Amino acid sequence: MDGFLPAEHGRRRTLKAPIGCVGTGLHSGRRVALTLRPAAAGTGIVFRRIDLGIDIPALFDRVVDTRLCTAIGEGEASVSTIEHVMAALAGTGVDDAIVEVDGPEVPIMDGSSAPFVFLIDCAGIATTAAPRAAIEVLRPVRVEEANGAFAEILPGRENAFDAEIEIDFPNTAIGRQALAMRISAHGFRETLADARTFTLAEDVARLRAAGLAQGGSLANAVVVDGPLVLNPGGLRHADEFVRHKLLDAVGDLALAGAPIRGRFRGARSGHALNNRLLRALFADAANWRMTGLPTMTEGTAATPLRAAAAPAIA
Repeated sequence: MDGFLPAEHGRRRTLKAPIGCVGTGLHSGRRVALTLRPAAAGTGIVFRRIDLGIDIPALFDRVVDTRLCTAIGEGEASVSTIEHVMAALAGTGVDDAIVEVDGPEVPIMDGSSAPFVFLIDCAGIATTAAPRAAIEVLRPVRVEEANGAFAEILPGRENAFDAEIEIDFPNTAIGRQALAMRISAHGFRETLADARTFTLAEDVARLRAAGLAQGGSLANAVVVDGPLVLNPGGLRHADEFVRHKLLDAVGDLALAGAPIRGRFRGARSGHALNNRLLRALFADAANWRMTGLPTMTEGTAATPLRAAAAPAIA
């Protein structure tokens, strides 16, 4: 399987070795140490709060907050701003890993997924003998807001995950942008991985007054003031804004627990709509099915993979 693309005979993948980094939490402003560790086949992606001694599975029904980021867990036992590392793991095709953090937030690094992709490449990826399951979308599912923003997932035309998204920030340097692509390891690395998070200058003071964005700076976010981009180096891509929104969607949809076979479409969607979409998808068993699973003659258990069981709905 190439990144998100569910290959017909794919095998689950994990890291070859542990690797770590240290950075700053975007919203908390706290120093955070993160370590990516290999995990047994079927583990999935699990966030481990080593300061609290708890594990939190990276699944859509464990999401507790979608304001400005995606957070999983419960109360103090939670981890926020997980979307960029989730996108990096999904985009490089890592199925099983432990993400250790010593605080309540993943470090923001440069505001993109590129530093996490670099860590994954340095650690290396190991293919296991366990078959890889995929979630095949069987019928359209859509969620929307009163302002016309929506997110939907549709059956795929091929054994792949295709995604398209549109954003619209009138009267700013962002404007209206759209992007459609097939999510693959190469495509993710070349098109999405280095796209940074962004904000409007007028929102910075409000966010900080609310106790958010305490670790934000021009080193880890693109800041837009009307028609101007305030970062001295400018943009990495002319359409960096919509690239980052699609990166966020890849990270949020990775909380499905297995690669998706289908098509995602979003218009002005964000973390909240992305999570609502997964909850709506799994709310009805007629919407999806697991594919790529071994038959009963190939394994010793009815559900040999963690992702094979129907996700619980919170």
